[in-house]
Amino acid sequence: MHWSQALLGGMLIGGAAVLLMAGLGRIAGISGIARQAFGRGKGDGREDRGWRLAFLAGLWCAALLWQLVRGGVSLGVPQVSTPVLLLAGLLVGVGTALGGGCTSGHGVCGIARLSPRSLLATAVFMSFGFLTVYVLRHGLPGALS
Repeated sequence: MHWSQALLGGMLIGGAAVLLMAGLGRIAGISGIARQAFGRGKGDGREDRGWRLAFLAGLWCAALLWQLVRGGVSLGVPQVSTPVLLLAGLLVGVGTALGGGCTSGHGVCGIARLSPRSLLATAVFMSFGFLTVYVLRHGLPGALS
């Protein structure tokens, strides 16, 4: 990936977060949007489920459109075993629930709003991300297979 693609992606994510905040007064936390789009029960945000589903569909369609423009569709399937993939998903879900949000909610929107809770959450998940990469690359060779 060229650095300009990362820059463009960051600008699009930030622009989408600003548009959502300006247009609907909502924070672009993907885990919260997904939870309330597909949740059940009282107070689950069912009354405004439409914009949440549209936002999630936009994420998926933008990725697909980018792949089509670049000349090929790749599913981007990780090269790890299914148990490792399931464990990783479980840990991300638990971390998101414990932290009251995900990387987009805390890392993009929360830091932009100078939220102390989001600064702490971002520092924690970035630290564990660095530690995980280090351990998997240097401490546990073959752990991803």
